[in-house]
Amino acid sequence: MSDEWDMISFVIRSQYRVAVLERLVEGPATPSRIATDTDIAIAHVSRALSGLREREMVELLVSEDQKKGRVYGITDVGEKVWHRLQQEGMV
Repeated sequence: MSDEWDMISFVIRSQYRVAVLERLVEGPATPSRIATDTDIAIAHVSRALSGLREREMVELLVSEDQKKGRVYGITDVGEKVWHRLQQEGMV
């Protein structure tokens, strides 16, 4: 349970992580698509994706070798965290 709260805390400490997770709940997307859809600079999106990926809330859906057109999706862990954020009225 405390792990879940650690993850929730990690997400809500950054408006960019919140926005990226919210966008990925709608479906997989490339960083540039996320940037466009959320109106956030690509550098912030990339940093948010990196942090969320380290905590296994998002995953790369294409080969690690692919440098362009990388598609990211939300994991079950990410979905659980997102739904908990909504339940608790934090987003």
